[in-house]
Amino acid sequence: MPSHRIAARAPRGQAVETDVRTDAETISAILEDAAHVPGGHAAGVARPATEADVAALIAGASRVLPIGAQSSLTGGATPMGDVVLDLQRFDRIVSIGADEVVVQPGVPIGVLQAALARDGRFYPPAPTFDGACAGGVVATNAAGAATFKYGTTRDWVRRLTVVLATGDVLDLTRGETTAHPDGYFDVVTAGGAIRVPVPTYRMPDVPKCSAGYFAAAGMDLVDLFVGSEGTLGVVTEATFAVVAPAPRVAMVWITLPSEGAATDLTRTLRTAARDARRHGAARGVDVAAIEHLDARSLAVVREDGVARRHRVAAPDDAQAALLAQVELPPGAAPTPGAAYDEIGGALAADAPDTPLVRLCRLLADAGVLDDAEIALPGDRRQAHLTAMREAVPEGVNRRVGEAKRGNAAIEKTAADMIVPFARFDESLAFFHRSFHARSLDYAIWGHISDGNVHPNVIPATMEDVVRGRQAILECGREIISLGGCPLAEHGVGRNPVKQSLLRELYGAEGVAEMRAVKAALDPHGKLAPGVLFPAAADGMP
Repeated sequence: MPSHRIAARAPRGQAVETDVRTDAETISAILEDAAHVPGGHAAGVARPATEADVAALIAGASRVLPIGAQSSLTGGATPMGDVVLDLQRFDRIVSIGADEVVVQPGVPIGVLQAALARDGRFYPPAPTFDGACAGGVVATNAAGAATFKYGTTRDWVRRLTVVLATGDVLDLTRGETTAHPDGYFDVVTAGGAIRVPVPTYRMPDVPKCSAGYFAAAGMDLVDLFVGSEGTLGVVTEATFAVVAPAPRVAMVWITLPSEGAATDLTRTLRTAARDARRHGAARGVDVAAIEHLDARSLAVVREDGVARRHRVAAPDDAQAALLAQVELPPGAAPTPGAAYDEIGGALAADAPDTPLVRLCRLLADAGVLDDAEIALPGDRRQAHLTAMREAVPEGVNRRVGEAKRGNAAIEKTAADMIVPFARFDESLAFFHRSFHARSLDYAIWGHISDGNVHPNVIPATMEDVVRGRQAILECGREIISLGGCPLAEHGVGRNPVKQSLLRELYGAEGVAEMRAVKAALDPHGKLAPGVLFPAAADGMP
């Protein structure tokens, strides 16, 4: 039977790697994450190899910041005077089972996927950037394109091993420790029992939410640590569920004359996906993900020569593009020749009723079949289509970097917001009004199948950054009013705009409840101070 009470244990192993390096070369390598926030500085860098190392390093420091790939887009992995725990030595895939994999936090997701692929397995909720590490995806409840079908990291975490600020270690297994009906957990450590309150705020009802601590009646203790951004403990091992066999995925690239046409087609594809999940291969089209690029995003890939280099259509008059992932059932179109025969004859009256034929007819009914490119499973063209999506954030980030060379204070200014899909048109229109009203250059891309997109300012001056922050705050308030979440998948980190959005979402009382959780498990404020909310407030160090 589940219990609200759990006993921690002492760390395993010997403390053998507890040196904190303070030389300039070592420190300079970790002073920025992917957000390129200026002003990073560290008290030192440690590279632990065992649980005992992690516990000893936490005990010996006043403030500690665990990092992996430093792919954070929120400044959450940028040190601000911390001792940095670089977890690169926790890089083992411990075991691969029939339906799960055990990994250490320093394993990059791309490495994990390659190892799983060799065994015919797949980890579905991987973020778009496959250089992110396993510990980071747990810390932020990361999600990606395929959340539409598979959910977020939280849905795939079965077990966690976590070193607490006390130096005690929790071995968490989903289903074993759930909140007391009165809303708390009891964690028994070597120093005594700790009562951890469950916040009472209500989380938005959307597929993605990376906005502070998870909270729900009867929640699992695993879920408190998933998405906590390293502020409650340091994950040293995670067990993820996996699927087998790995899905066979076809990709579809479609350019469209308007954003409304892109939303309409997405709505149709979502309906077809629901039919496929309800009835299997006999009905619908099993769409796992749909990515969206707006007109400015397409202009970026044209300006940078990406569309020409990869020979992917991105016409000047296209106002949007979609990149869909469609999973084919085992046995469907077993050879490329058979698949292309189905595609070529899909509109014939006697065409077989297969997933590929249904896909082509759906695109034909929408009037876009002639403008679509379909890349079948295993086709090298898939890499070219994916490159178009990846080139947009790369191109925008490069433009931010160029502006930054003229003014070091310029930084990435972007949002990560989600609404119920029924409100997506309203959210997109509001983004446009807010950014246009401030005369900003911007691009919007993201995971339209979830209603989740990333408006990004392309600043030329510091004034653009300031106006961009104002627009993001305004948009965040609107997203909340539409029933969405202004912090969908990247987390909060140390970004002041995102911390403001967290307050907008849950109010001062909700943030105070998060602080109470933090104070219970980390009373001295050692772990990732300043992440999620400012460290020096309400009496917290």
